[in-house]
Amino acid sequence: MLKERCRKILTENIIPFWSKLEDKENGGFYGFMDFDLNLDKKADKGVILHNRILWFYSTCYKIIGGEENKRLAKHAYEFVKNNCIDYDMGGVYWMLDYKGNPTDTMKHTYNCAFAIYALSAYYNSVGEKEALELAKKLFDDIETKTLDEYGYMESFSREWSIIPNDALSENGLMADKTMNTILHLIEAYTELYKASPDEKVAERLKFLLSQMSDIVYNKETDALRVFFDTKLQEIGDIHSYGHDIEASWLCDLACDALGDKELIEKFTKIDLAIARNIEKLAFHGGALYNERENEKIDKKRVWWVQAEAVVGYYNAYEHSGDEHFITICNTVMDYIESTTTDKRCGEWFSEVSFEGVPDKKKEMVGPWKCPYHNGRMCLELIRRIG
Repeated sequence: MLKERCRKILTENIIPFWSKLEDKENGGFYGFMDFDLNLDKKADKGVILHNRILWFYSTCYKIIGGEENKRLAKHAYEFVKNNCIDYDMGGVYWMLDYKGNPTDTMKHTYNCAFAIYALSAYYNSVGEKEALELAKKLFDDIETKTLDEYGYMESFSREWSIIPNDALSENGLMADKTMNTILHLIEAYTELYKASPDEKVAERLKFLLSQMSDIVYNKETDALRVFFDTKLQEIGDIHSYGHDIEASWLCDLACDALGDKELIEKFTKIDLAIARNIEKLAFHGGALYNERENEKIDKKRVWWVQAEAVVGYYNAYEHSGDEHFITICNTVMDYIESTTTDKRCGEWFSEVSFEGVPDKKKEMVGPWKCPYHNGRMCLELIRRIG
């Protein structure tokens, strides 16, 4: 049942919506659509958006096939290859204009990670060796330009001088390092390792997993710390419910790719504890709250958090055999179909209030709003249940 629901959402809603955003004149995909479905064809194009779209269509083709998915993956790949990568200085740009020229040349470790993820997925889907070589080069850029004695710094100028990490800092804090970047480096290196099981990639993936289990994961609260200074000392008191449940299955996926039995056992325990904790703290009224800052709980329902809940709780079911987790999956799916999905177009609202009212200030398409989380939810469950 879950598999069929996901296939229907993917093929009847998400793929058709995003396929219409192909920019056939300038390459890539249009960068912005507001709540009222007004498309701005001259909006800047986010590099994160394009790498996520490249990952999405590549993985659609790998899991469900379809020549149109393959064509759109190639279309996204050509744009990423020709416009997003800085071949002179390394890394990828942050933002482009609608014609594909850089407007923000910041280099960000998180952004480079998504490029590795997307290029590796394209190789894993269609076998394009050039994409794999580009992914390996970006891996080298991260490993040679962003590391300090404690881990990965995140935000840099085009020339790789450290700059304030505005892009991934929130809640009035300025974080030098974030759980978010560590998590998505794990995701990227997992996909790269699947493409090319290189020992250096495995070594760095294990290092990142050790940071997740020994520094980011709080054993006393079964929650992930969010923001850190350069020495990976926690700053602020934030609990991101969506990132916790997302991490619970992405870390398991990394351990499985490595085939390390000790790591698999270790993270199975951690990730089940995280899933149970999030259920207790954040699963109310059929969906997940957003986050807690100090004593204040943000109860709005964010699109990507609901998608991660479905995958995270299916992952918990696979590890435990507990049918209760399947009930949670189906309950959140009911909420997604009844409240999160925009019936006008099939894509999901960015945010809805606790009462289920969409936030009209939030865009339908933007630098961060893409077919990555909801598309990945569908593709993961099709793959796992298949």
